[in-house]
Order: sequence, then C-alpha cells, then structure tokens
Amino acid sequence: MNENWVDVAKADDVPEDGTLPVAVEGEPVCLYKLGGTIYATHDVCTHADATLSDGFIVGENIECPLHQGLFHIPSGKAVGEPATEDLRVYPVKIVGGRVCVLACGAQTKA
Repeated sequence: MNENWVDVAKADDVPEDGTLPVAVEGEPVCLYKLGGTIYATHDVCTHADATLSDGFIVGENIECPLHQGLFHIPSGKAVGEPATEDLRVYPVKIVGGRVCVLACGAQTKA
C-alpha cells in the first residue's frame, strides 16, 4: 500500500498553542502545535458544522467555537459535551521543516 503524505505547511507557520487550517486532498484539516509537537485532526466539529480552527485551545483540547464541545487534540477523543463523536486524526511527520499529513491515514482513535 502506497502512503500518500501531503505537504501542507511550513512547520514554523503552526503557532504554539494555536491552530492552522489546511486542506488535505480537499478535506478540511486543522493543525495544532502543543509543546512543540504538531498534530492534525479533521477541522469540522462532529457535533455541529463548525470550524475547529476558529476554536480555542484549552490545555490539550480544542474547544468548538459554536457550542463549546471539547476534543482531545492528540487522540481526537470527544471529552466535553455536547460533542460525543470523536474527531478523525491524521498522522503527521516533519520533513525538511515542512508538515506532511498522511492523507489516506485518517482514522478515529478512542
């Protein structure tokens, strides 16, 4: 199976304790940097059609800007109501200072 790593951004463009919206093969993805590590999740809240990259980082969680649902960024797990369905998470690697996301590697982790 061929892995499809997609170059989406410069690693330095992802703000510490912030978000950066990108697209991976047409899918909205949100990048986060926590403690120097970059993570990627789907950028749409599973509870309502809201853009998570417009949300707020609270510790290791992203808070949805619409209804304040919380998701654990590293795992994608829904940890605060009204969100109950986990987010898709994407494997990330840094190559030459660039963020690469595994396009076909989207998965929901529990």
